[in-house]
Amino acid sequence: MAFGWIDEQAELRRSAGLVRTLRPRPADSPLLDLASNDYLGLAHHPEVTEAAARAARTWGGGATGSRLVTGTTELHTELERELADFCGFEAALVFSSGYAANLAAVTALGPHGSLIVSDAGNHASLIDGCRLARGTTQVVAHAEPDAVRKALGTHDGPAIAVSDTVFSVDGDAAPLAALAAVCREHGAGLVVDDAHGLGVLGDGGRGAPHAAGLAGAEDVVVTVTLSKSLGSQGGAVLGPARVIEHLVNAARTFIFDTGLAPAAAGAALAALRLLRREPERAARARAVAGELHARLTAAGHQAVRPDAAVVSVRAPSPESAVRWAADCRAAGLAVGCFRPPSVPDGISRLRLTARADLSEGQIERAVRVVGDTRP
Repeated sequence: MAFGWIDEQAELRRSAGLVRTLRPRPADSPLLDLASNDYLGLAHHPEVTEAAARAARTWGGGATGSRLVTGTTELHTELERELADFCGFEAALVFSSGYAANLAAVTALGPHGSLIVSDAGNHASLIDGCRLARGTTQVVAHAEPDAVRKALGTHDGPAIAVSDTVFSVDGDAAPLAALAAVCREHGAGLVVDDAHGLGVLGDGGRGAPHAAGLAGAEDVVVTVTLSKSLGSQGGAVLGPARVIEHLVNAARTFIFDTGLAPAAAGAALAALRLLRREPERAARARAVAGELHARLTAAGHQAVRPDAAVVSVRAPSPESAVRWAADCRAAGLAVGCFRPPSVPDGISRLRLTARADLSEGQIERAVRVVGDTRP
């Protein structure tokens, strides 16, 4: 029978407690949201939503084609210019998603004959980029610059090291300055995904590379998403102009994908400008994360100290993590639930995301619900 093996896979997932389901949310959900990645609380900001609507009225509901045909509007280039300037890089290129941006950067910068050194804790999009790239990938221990140095020392030729700046599971930060130093010892490039750093880390939310003094470096390429701190959708690659020009000519997820919808570009641009005016939002997101961590650990939970806005609380098992998240939801709190295979170390977790717009009362309520529902 066609696809008969799917039933076997489904049964294996059920027996392991790893079934995933879609849960449509209403527009006016009563839940306290600590599950989304809306770190700065901008997804529903009136300036952001009005900019999205205005862009759709002006440019249409879709980009109408690939970026190299009809999918590049003046709005896209304006967003690229301001994003590069904000983060301190020479140029930027906008993609339809952060996932597509990561695939583009890794595949286009990891050609045949090159070495790609990938952190074991990297996001799935970076992992998939490594799988699709024609270079050879070597996976190294998590956040260990010496492991990267050892791997680069085995290769004579083009090479890149690839890492998240802030890892999405535990919210810990990569040692970017040390990684850059190791790469420079071997003439290798550094490609980092700042999805969870942009808007939270660095001066006024300019990102983890900016905070590490790597902004504008000729040997550093950064990918970002527009769907987290900027409350929109899409992704971008930032770096030297010659690298961006190479991506325009070589990155398949740019060349063959329909451009980002104008509404998303307009929303991201409005959010970026709002962040410029209100840089304190970044510091507030970090402060909320620190407060959540302090209160959770004080209550006896095994929570990982956050380096940005992600707060991870470990659960005894995949099944208990699912039940814990469901009980939180029933009590009015939405939290993330990370289980294998989404977590590289096999440890299941609740994942709470701090938001700059959370009140002290909401923080207290979230901690209380997590404690009251603990398995």
